[in-house]
Amino acid sequence: MQKRHKDRRQYFDEEVQTTEKYYIPYLEKYLDSFPDTVFEVGCGEGGNLLPFARRGSDVVGLDIEEERIRQAEDFFGQNGQKGLFIACDILSLKGLDRRFRLIMLHDVIEHIMDKKALLLLLKDYLEKDGFVYIGFPAWYMPFGGHQQIARNGFVSHCPFLHLLPYALYSRLLNMLEKDKGIVRELLSVKRTRCTIEMFRKLVEQTGYDIVNEQLYFINPHYEVKFGLRPRKLYGFIGAIPFVRNFFSTSCFYLIRSKK
Repeated sequence: MQKRHKDRRQYFDEEVQTTEKYYIPYLEKYLDSFPDTVFEVGCGEGGNLLPFARRGSDVVGLDIEEERIRQAEDFFGQNGQKGLFIACDILSLKGLDRRFRLIMLHDVIEHIMDKKALLLLLKDYLEKDGFVYIGFPAWYMPFGGHQQIARNGFVSHCPFLHLLPYALYSRLLNMLEKDKGIVRELLSVKRTRCTIEMFRKLVEQTGYDIVNEQLYFINPHYEVKFGLRPRKLYGFIGAIPFVRNFFSTSCFYLIRSKK
């Protein structure tokens, strides 16, 4: 487990930096104006939302973990910004009678079992001409199973470990990882994984158009985390189904409802 997974303030600050430097410029290429309303599903401590709030957006963040929501409220307050934060599962959300110009899900969809239901539900919160930004690690990439969150050094540093057969992976995790909550989370990600092909099929099935797809060989967030400069996945590799998943450390999608 990396220090940032324990120090949530550091995690928050790193998200703020990456959003300001990469996520917002990416979105501005395709949005005709800066979004005045932003809803993030799986907001964590709210680091992705702070740069939008600083630029005047009305932001709402939702996360299933109450502790993360409390931290988001604290960190926003410390930065002199306002936002509405809700502790709830998006599939059980009630009472939010609002629509948004931009809905964000970053490193979230790979944790959701019923992805189709999620994408359909998002339309209830999306403005007529609104956009949904979704980012996720391709399942087959070296750490697509999120094993870096493990406390055990071997598990957290072993690439492609998550690709072991489920029974073997489960046995190995239970043998090496003392934190059984982390074991449950890693096994959950293995069940709910997301590939590029799976996501593109879901977009079509749920009535969205892909406005832009950008695959990254080096995730933009790796710059603040590891000092690595982002690199897009160019050329023929990005066009080869299945194979491209092994090389895509982050997949950016901007989608909108079909007209």
